[in-house]
Amino acid sequence: MSSTFNVNRAEGYERLMGRWSRLLAPPFIQFAGIQSGERIVDVGCGTGSLTFALPQAADIAEVAAVDLSPVFVEEATRRNSDARIRISQADACALPFEDDSYDRALSLLVLHFIPEPAKAVAEMRRVVRPGGTVSAAVWDHLGGLPSMRMMWDTVAAMGVNAWEARARYLWQPMTQPGEMKRCFVEEGLLDVVEQPLMIRMEYACFEDYWGPIATGEGPLGKYVSSLDADERVAVDATVKSAYEGGKPDGPRSFAAIAWACRGIVP
Repeated sequence: MSSTFNVNRAEGYERLMGRWSRLLAPPFIQFAGIQSGERIVDVGCGTGSLTFALPQAADIAEVAAVDLSPVFVEEATRRNSDARIRISQADACALPFEDDSYDRALSLLVLHFIPEPAKAVAEMRRVVRPGGTVSAAVWDHLGGLPSMRMMWDTVAAMGVNAWEARARYLWQPMTQPGEMKRCFVEEGLLDVVEQPLMIRMEYACFEDYWGPIATGEGPLGKYVSSLDADERVAVDATVKSAYEGGKPDGPRSFAAIAWACRGIVP
């Protein structure tokens, strides 16, 4: 199964999203609820934002972290110093684990980039024992991520062939209120709960915001990389103006909201 999230370098991903997923990991773990001694699957581990936060939250027995991207697997493996954590390359829609073999399956900021997310939810349910839980969180792209919406709205208004890419981003699977909850229920999970989680994205300056996008990271970076030289100059300047908002370049703070969902395996 493919992913619609493109990554070029681990360092670029860290600047684009890794630093924010690390901030989101603790409230997501609290929402998911973990206990000492549990065996946990981290589906779509990326560079390890959730993976490495789990042992800090509880004395877990094991974390099996998987990701489709070899770039992410290599970086997470490089960072790992905990013998309880195993990192491997695997498809979220075909997890390499036996049925009922883990206490929990967690997925942070991944399901909305999987073309058939219900298959990934079904796999997470399959590998978790009865009474265990499946939990996931995704960004609210349409209404809860203004730092990224600012860029998409700006380039769409400029008319530089952005409308289709913008629509794909704003309406990605699982990102609308209640959408993930319906999927969990349809996949047979019980007592399903969905709630928003919020962090703030703090940027030091425009380059801090724009740098990873300008080098092609993530969906926004993929779009920017498709522009010709003249379009790129215009987009760089206009998005910078949007970031500044009529004030000198400098620090900016944006709210960022994710939908978190949790259900019990029957």
